[in-house]
Amino acid sequence: MNKLETAFALFDKYNKTDPNIFTWNGIACPQEYFLAIKLYQWVLKLDPAASEELLLASRSQHIGRWEIPRESYPEGREAYLQWRKNLAIHHAGVASDILRRVGYTDVQVERVKQIILKQRIKTDAEVQVIENALCLVFLEFQYEDFYPKHEPDKVINILKRSLLKMDADGHAFALTLSYSEKGLFYINEALKLITR
Repeated sequence: MNKLETAFALFDKYNKTDPNIFTWNGIACPQEYFLAIKLYQWVLKLDPAASEELLLASRSQHIGRWEIPRESYPEGREAYLQWRKNLAIHHAGVASDILRRVGYTDVQVERVKQIILKQRIKTDAEVQVIENALCLVFLEFQYEDFYPKHEPDKVINILKRSLLKMDADGHAFALTLSYSEKGLFYINEALKLITR
């Protein structure tokens, strides 16, 4: 195997230890392994000429996510944002350790970290691709289970924040996905808020 394939294999091995199980179309597998594969596939769809660093970031974006559960932080938006920040640092650290073991240079490892930490979103094209892909994974695989559990205003607000992070390419792909009637209604309501 080359370095990229070796890194993918190690990322996948790590994510397969996720105790949380995700079921899609009747097939169950470790959640972060499933989502990492789907994120990688979306990145390839959005950028068929993606750099090696972007591909590495896509496969390790949320590596080890279960190791810092949301429940370990208090309720509230401020605590939520701190949790997300600490998670990103954790993901970048785990991925960096694996990449150094595989033999990637410090420059390459640093670039993967920048993408995982989503530094300079909106000005860094590769960071924007990963953000689009993350939102599309949520919309395709998690959104329909998510929105019935929350109040409509909260769903629309979360969608608005997600859509604002995406660019026009991301929005175009998002509108090609299949949604329930109510799911699509919420998306259209969120889009109205960001296009006013």
